[in-house]
Parts: sequence; C-alpha cells; structure tokens
Amino acid sequence: MQYLDKIEINRIDSKLKLFNKHRPLPKSLILKLKDQFAIEMTYNSNGIEGNSLTLKETFLVINEGLTVKNKPLKDHLEAKDHFEAIEFLAELVENDRQHTISERLIRNLHQIITRETEKEQSGKYRDGNVIITGSKHRPPEAFEISRLMSNLVRWTKENQIKLHPIELSAIFHHKLVFIHPFFDGNGRTARLAMNLFLMQKGYPLVVILKNDRKKYYDALAKADRGDWNVLIKLVSQSVERSLNMYLRVIEPKLKKQEKYQSLSQIASKTRYSTKYLNLLARKGKIEAHKEGRDWLSTLNAIEIYIANRKRKK
Repeated sequence: MQYLDKIEINRIDSKLKLFNKHRPLPKSLILKLKDQFAIEMTYNSNGIEGNSLTLKETFLVINEGLTVKNKPLKDHLEAKDHFEAIEFLAELVENDRQHTISERLIRNLHQIITRETEKEQSGKYRDGNVIITGSKHRPPEAFEISRLMSNLVRWTKENQIKLHPIELSAIFHHKLVFIHPFFDGNGRTARLAMNLFLMQKGYPLVVILKNDRKKYYDALAKADRGDWNVLIKLVSQSVERSLNMYLRVIEPKLKKQEKYQSLSQIASKTRYSTKYLNLLARKGKIEAHKEGRDWLSTLNAIEIYIANRKRKK
C-alpha cells in the first residue's frame, strides 16, 4: 500500500537526487551541517519529552561543556547522551549503508541515550508494566516484549522493498513506541532508529520539531488506531525540511530561484488566503516546511499546485 501522494514523493525524490549530485560534500561543510542538525535534533527530541534546555543552552552544554544555572542535571546529561547517540548512528551509516535494523541496535541506541540518566535500565527491556500518562494507549505486558520486538524486526525486513523509506521509517517508529519496550527513552530511541532507514538512503538527519509536539502525539494516537497517514505526512514534511535546509547551503542557484516566504506574504500575492495555504501546507499539497512555528513556502510551489489542479480537471 502506498501512503504518500505521488506528487509529494516525486518532489522529495527530486530534491534527494539534487542533494546526491553534490556528493561528496566538502568536509568542512559536512561537519558544520551535521553538527547543526545533531544539536537541533537533540534539543527537539529531548524537548518533546520535557527537557527544559533551550536550543542555545543545548549548544552550550554540548559544544562548550557549560552548566546552565537553574536547569536540572538530568537535562544536561540527556543532551550529552543524545548527541553521542546521533554520532554513533552517523558513524554506523557511514561505515555500512546496508546495516539492517536489529534488536541489538535498538538496545544499543537506548543504552547510549540513557547512559547517564537510567543506568540500571539502560539498554534493557522493561521487566514490568507501564502506564503512559495522558494517553489512551496501554503498552503490552512486559512478558510480550521479546516476541513483539522480534516480530517488529521481521516486519521491517519484509517491508523494506515494499514501502518508500519515508513510509517505512514512520510506521516502524510508531510500532516501536507502541510496544514501548523500555521504561523510559522510547520516543527518543524510536526517532533515532527512524533516522537509520532515512540516512541509509542518503537523506540528511530528520528532526521532529518540539513545536509540533501536540501534532506529533495526535498522529501517534491515530496510528494506534491503525491510521498511519498523519504520522507519515509529518515525517515526510520533516524530511523535506531537512533537504531544503541542506540545499539552500550547497545549491546557491536554488536560493535565487526559490525564495521562501511566510504564507501570509505569499497570500498577499495570490488568490489564496493564509488559512487555506496553511491547510495545503499541513496536508502536503504544496511544498512547504516549518521554521519555528511558521510555515514557509514559495510562489513557485503555489504555481505547481495550481497547474496540477488544472491537469486533474
């Protein structure tokens, strides 16, 4: 079954092709971009789970080794551990693009991100039952975890060719958090493991934004009921956002051709309202990505949307 719209897949795949055209990237540029994305993902992924560090504070803790006054020690340790887990994942993909997902790898990721905060349970499946506060989902019994994780790995291998990498990574992500194999750190582990599939296919690191926390949890709740479409859409938008950010740095011509603007700016130059453009962006009908809380798009994206509508009529 195909979940993503063909237009969306073609648009993202064409950007990936353009991105790959520039490989190998200059080492200095790679280091700068990787560091930027790793810190951004650390801030956002930890923030989704309640970490109180700001993006700037996360940078200072990781790159400068500073301690932020009035912030919990646990938040500092989480930032350092998560950054190390990203480096581990990047090195893994760099050394072996065909590295397959396994229970051992998932447990290794969990062990790294909880190394300093959950020492006794780090890298170990939970041996007790849990309740997720604020969620209707009740995770499986502890005795079921080993079997369910084995089934998840098997499902992944069976669907690697059948599904687009974005679809595979999003559904895998949900299946992992649904099982909730660890007492803590399930979301962070799932978002890292999700990136394994994408990075193996050449995509840059993909970040689920802290600002999209409610949307993200709503998408997971719908996936609990068997509807993965919203989560897949959220992941695809995050993938495109990362590609856009990389391309704006490595493809100067793209900067000139496609000027990203706020939806209110675009609305003033088109027949569409800001509200309608926001709806199109959220549904993936137009090329758009988020920066902070704001959606950005281009006039060219609106023209493509109009042309596609005329073609369908």
